[in-house]
Amino acid sequence: MQNQDPVLNEAAIRLGVSLRQTEDELTRNMLAGTASFINCVGGVNGDNPTEITRSDVDGVVRALKNNNAKTMIHMIEGEDKFGTAPVRDAYFALASTQLIGNLDNVSGFTHKSQYPSSTGLQYSEWGVIANLRFFLSSIGSVSPNASMLAANVYNIFCVGLEAYACIEQDGYSANFIYRPPAVAGGPLGLFATAGYKFAEVPRITNDLWVLNLRCTLA
Repeated sequence: MQNQDPVLNEAAIRLGVSLRQTEDELTRNMLAGTASFINCVGGVNGDNPTEITRSDVDGVVRALKNNNAKTMIHMIEGEDKFGTAPVRDAYFALASTQLIGNLDNVSGFTHKSQYPSSTGLQYSEWGVIANLRFFLSSIGSVSPNASMLAANVYNIFCVGLEAYACIEQDGYSANFIYRPPAVAGGPLGLFATAGYKFAEVPRITNDLWVLNLRCTLA
């Protein structure tokens, strides 16, 4: 039997979440600052870029295909289940949760609840439009007041296989560091410390295989 310290366990869990979210934010900022972008133009909100539409999705898929980008996920074959439809092989589309509602209104959108199989689905996946499967996050990329009408612009990173990578510097992987309180350390040895550190650089490996589809809200 083990009597593990619940405070340290909780700290380790929370630090683990912070570590991975920090890595996500660094990668997000790298893609926002370096990836080639395409503005949505098929919408009717009068802004530049406009809200996302099916023609904008088709345009970015066509560009990735023309650049020989490989899809990230294989197709899901259709099954004899009520209200479902087959899902094409697809690229990742990484975006903000603020697009919920706008995505649902795009022609041809299928929510993940209507996939013929739920095997292997991620919690963050929202649905699919044509050959883009959308993964949404509360820390998805947003450029504040960047549109023609000073509205927020939402960056949708459309990613093919091996388009970008996170490189550990000199093999330096993430470390969780715990320092227990000193047994005989006097007043200065009363407290423990816990934290993490890592040395990592996200970078695009092929500029042709990742595109930033920029849109506003309807």
